[in-house]
Amino acid sequence: MAAPTPTPEPEHAPDDPKAARVKARAEAKAKSAALADVLAPVKTRTVLAQFVQILASAATVVPFIGIVELGRTLLAPGPTDTGRVWLVVWLVVGGLAARALFAFLALAITHFADLDLQAQLRIRIADKLGRLPLGWFSRTSSGAVRKSVQNDVADLHYLVAHAQVEATAAVLSPIFALIYCFILDWRLGLLAIATVPLYALTYSYMARDLTAEMEKMDTGVARISATIVEFIAGVAVVKTFGQTGKAHRRFIDAADEFNDDFAGYMGPMLRVQAITTVLISAPLILLVNLGVGYWLVDKGWVTPIELVGSTLIAMILPTALLTVSTAVHTRQQASAAALRIADLLAEPELAVPENPQVPAGHDVRIENVHFTYPPRLGMPSGVKALDGVSVELAEGTVTALVGPSGSGKSTLATLLPRFGDPDSGSVRIGGVDVRDIAPTELYRHVGFVLQDVQLLTMSVRDNIRLGRPEATEEQVHDAARAARIHERILELSDGYDTVVGDGAHFSGGEAQRVSIARALLADTPILVLDEATAFADPESEAQIQQAIGALMVGRTVLVIAHRLGSITHADNIVVLDRGRVVEQGRQDELVANGGLYASMWASYEAGTTRQDEKIALGAVGSDEVAR
Repeated sequence: MAAPTPTPEPEHAPDDPKAARVKARAEAKAKSAALADVLAPVKTRTVLAQFVQILASAATVVPFIGIVELGRTLLAPGPTDTGRVWLVVWLVVGGLAARALFAFLALAITHFADLDLQAQLRIRIADKLGRLPLGWFSRTSSGAVRKSVQNDVADLHYLVAHAQVEATAAVLSPIFALIYCFILDWRLGLLAIATVPLYALTYSYMARDLTAEMEKMDTGVARISATIVEFIAGVAVVKTFGQTGKAHRRFIDAADEFNDDFAGYMGPMLRVQAITTVLISAPLILLVNLGVGYWLVDKGWVTPIELVGSTLIAMILPTALLTVSTAVHTRQQASAAALRIADLLAEPELAVPENPQVPAGHDVRIENVHFTYPPRLGMPSGVKALDGVSVELAEGTVTALVGPSGSGKSTLATLLPRFGDPDSGSVRIGGVDVRDIAPTELYRHVGFVLQDVQLLTMSVRDNIRLGRPEATEEQVHDAARAARIHERILELSDGYDTVVGDGAHFSGGEAQRVSIARALLADTPILVLDEATAFADPESEAQIQQAIGALMVGRTVLVIAHRLGSITHADNIVVLDRGRVVEQGRQDELVANGGLYASMWASYEAGTTRQDEKIALGAVGSDEVAR
């Protein structure tokens, strides 16, 4: 295979501050665009909710006006104007009622919008998952899919249902109140926000490296999580070889590094945060307003009741600033979640033909196929798995794929059921390119039994007839008998009605035979077998081989096997190496040619002979033989 193209050097070094800023701006722009796209279906309603909240925020200032006017009336010389007092009281009550009503209405609008958005997104994601190539799922963890469907969508809840309305209230309520302060006296307006500029300066200083540091913290947490998973996954091996302390050391080192980074950043920031907290604390605001306000009153520029009103308004500023800060942080989280959702929705889909065709037969022709895995894990050019592969599978024959690990066997086999499409070349069934066959029609022609068996949490019966829901009870039983699993199913508490994972707990070999029963019942004329006996014990392997023998009768079969002894009777053996076909033919022909297959066969025979000798000498037990 040709040497990979060298990756060009980046224009800037990774630690170049300018390059980091450019990258940060690009990421911020991408997140903003993704968030706008994801929120587009509810944009009109969120804007309406914000407009309603503006009315609620305007009503917020009414109680402050009422307090000042009530004070003026009660402190005025002469008899108290009772009518004016009650008028002011009712205006305050009306203002409070209007604020509550409009705030409730705004949140109701956003909450219903959030429910609709979550439903739409989950439907879009589920629909998208149904149209992605099956190969996408083999390279994407189930945790990542679950995170997109559940966590990432849920992360949008606060932003849609609360953040925008609450941020609007937090910004506009103080603004309306401050306007009233300036109406009372411009000096009172300035006094109410006296500490805010200092708070803004210290907060901006604290947040200057927040994004980069949060990414650093996330990387540290990911490393700690990886060491925990590594230790738990390999705990049996670690304990067996007495390396518990060594395995713990990796976790301790990761935790210490994270702790040092976290303390190095948060130590100074906590001091700055303490200062910002003091600057908007109620005691300091009260001290500044009453202290300076007394001087203003003494000068005769303002009245005491006006000072009381402006001081009460100044006291609501800390809550408003904290709400805005929370909304900004929530928007950052939601933007990251939206970007992940947008990336998922942008994944290339499995192309569906506009004018689907039906295969005229069950022969398979693979012609000059090239396939490169998509770029991932820091590999910008991807990995080329197949390089000009051509293979013919005559109808009703068995073709075996063999070769060293990484030679492209599984990749080639998965192109037949369209787990992915080739970059160039074609895979044809009955003369029709698989890309021109509707997916439902394709899976009526092609079935597969993989080494990684997936049984669903449903009855054993429904698991077997997954590909043929209309099958009768007798047909299900016949398929199970042919797969050598019928008797085992009858031993379950509820027989075929037993739910997998609840009352039915199958071993690896038993689960494999259930999947073979499923394939037998589906009765597809073309079959792909990928290491069906890879993890089976000797007894299960014999039963699986018998079941596979029944499954292969009369079908066009493509089989992958590392155990060469299982494919000696194949009609054609295709030998792959580094993504290319280097040999093909029958067993005796390939052995006589003295090529790669001959050397693989010699190694296989030597290993089998040594195993037989060990068994004869009693040097190993059945467990080691199984391994």
